[in-house]
Amino acid sequence: MQITIGHITVELVQGDITDMVADAIVNAANAQLILGGGVAGAIRRNGGPSIQQQCDRIGGTHVGGAVITGAGALKARHVIHAVGPRMGEGDEDAKLRDATLNSIRLADQHGLASIALPAISTGVFGFPVERCAAIMLRTTIDYLKAGATGLTRVVFVLFDPDSLHVFEAELKALTSPVPRAH
Repeated sequence: MQITIGHITVELVQGDITDMVADAIVNAANAQLILGGGVAGAIRRNGGPSIQQQCDRIGGTHVGGAVITGAGALKARHVIHAVGPRMGEGDEDAKLRDATLNSIRLADQHGLASIALPAISTGVFGFPVERCAAIMLRTTIDYLKAGATGLTRVVFVLFDPDSLHVFEAELKALTSPVPRAH
């Protein structure tokens, strides 16, 4: 599924984010920037050791924060490491909104045209995919509608069909015209 906001394409696809051709892919990171399991583990395996070495030099970031590294052997040019919340730590919605917004802003600050994002925090961090879709899509759409972006393509890469369906339903709900009352 895809929509257009101004000159920007927003897409939803099912697949492996490490296979994406984009200026940057987003890693659902931990605050220590240790590339362990899930998306981060796939990035480490497929991108090679240089990504973890760059993360080690950065040292970490806060929940809701994002940092950028090279992408090693991946098809993307950069990896943006966004730290989403763990379910139960408190203020999770605001932290996920911040992680999403900081990722997109970082792409803009680096003059990137395309970014691919996963469903941040929905794996081992236990964030419900429905809430994730609502927060990440609304945050992204609001940012893109504000117009001050060099991005031309934003792709949400969902690992499984169930998550893709949830994101599709949310995107349709967010972008459908609201019927007027008579």
